[in-house]
Amino acid sequence: MAKEVLQGTLDLMVLRTLETMGPQHGFGLAKRILQMSEGVLDLNQGTLYPALLRLEQHGWIKSRWGVSDNNRKAKFYELTANGRRQITREAASWERTVSLMERFLRRPATEE
Repeated sequence: MAKEVLQGTLDLMVLRTLETMGPQHGFGLAKRILQMSEGVLDLNQGTLYPALLRLEQHGWIKSRWGVSDNNRKAKFYELTANGRRQITREAASWERTVSLMERFLRRPATEE
């Protein structure tokens, strides 16, 4: 998958995963995104953690320290009210983009 597409979609994938699953640590988020993408998006720390930091700086998620299932200290990320509103905005934007691209992909181009 092209890097530009991933950067443009990762925020929404993380926000929706937190909305669906509740608070998660980074490894849990990466694992769920891998599962949902059917193995296409195997995120590394260098991709995921800068995105989490950016989302936190925007106020769309918040973090707290906790203990993971395997009894290790981990930072858990949780969606905020601003994050829920951002999901609505981004989902609407993606729906417009998909609709536009479908027009180009499904209709043959006409020559002048």
